[in-house]
Amino acid sequence: MKQVSVIIPVYNAEKYVAATVNSVLSQTYQNFEIIIIDDGSIDGSIEICRQFKDSRIKIIHQANRGLPGARNTGIRHAQGDYIAFVDADDIWTPDKLEKHVKHLDNSPTVGISFCYSAFINEQGNLTGLYQKPRKLHDITPSYVLCRNPVGNGSAAVIKREVFEAIKFQDNLYGATEDYYFDEALRRAEDIECWLRISILTHWRHEGIPEVLTLYRITSGGLSANALKQLEALETVIEKTRSYAPDIIAHCEKAAKAYHMRYTARRLVSLGDGITAAKLFNLVLINHWHILLEEPGKTVITGVAAYLLWFINPIKATFRKPQLST
Repeated sequence: MKQVSVIIPVYNAEKYVAATVNSVLSQTYQNFEIIIIDDGSIDGSIEICRQFKDSRIKIIHQANRGLPGARNTGIRHAQGDYIAFVDADDIWTPDKLEKHVKHLDNSPTVGISFCYSAFINEQGNLTGLYQKPRKLHDITPSYVLCRNPVGNGSAAVIKREVFEAIKFQDNLYGATEDYYFDEALRRAEDIECWLRISILTHWRHEGIPEVLTLYRITSGGLSANALKQLEALETVIEKTRSYAPDIIAHCEKAAKAYHMRYTARRLVSLGDGITAAKLFNLVLINHWHILLEEPGKTVITGVAAYLLWFINPIKATFRKPQLST
């Protein structure tokens, strides 16, 4: 029976972390360890975590290194055959680990097992929005960059061998350590990691067509964060270009367009029509073929953005993300 190491990066998540930990403890598959990484929290998050009296829970403290740094620390301490991440404000359905473990056990060439995700709001209620990638099989590096089928950091369960295949060493904090996620990235670090795995290893991505992750959307600063995510994508593209130029040449403009469309949809849901509409213009400038590839979702996004702009204008200044066309 395979053991799963569940890594929970925690930074000032006192409102949500108890629900997150409870969702792991409530799994139907019980052979796991929980590694909570206190990434320099200054609220009551870790005191809440200490209230759980389960011997499978370990708490590791470190100065703030961001989400990729917390995940890297968790991987270094993990003892399991499979590694899973869940952000401290997200929730798993009770059967998540059971289904991913079965999937990985029965799929020798699959290294990353992911699932559909449902969006929840700050109160934990379903919003009616989902991450349901169109492709669950035969996933190429180009598709990873353009569409990020994994969707979010709480959706995947990964074989340990996958991380062993992509690790590198560096000395960022006074000692040489193994690294897996790129800590130079504070956003889009998961896309960069999945892409590197897809390009540099034989391990395949494969999805389970079920909602097993509840991904929380919080309102604070999301418009600004969405644009910063796009800027981080540019960094990922440039890094990947250094070792896989043919892949970037093939799909760069499409990748930017699909990520901008996704961000525009998120901005529409927040009521930011001005930014969403101007971002949608960039979608068409970068890759107008998106209208032919996915006409329904693309047209709906554009119409919603423009209608929101005209019907309910927002007094906001749009700062164009630093994305070349």
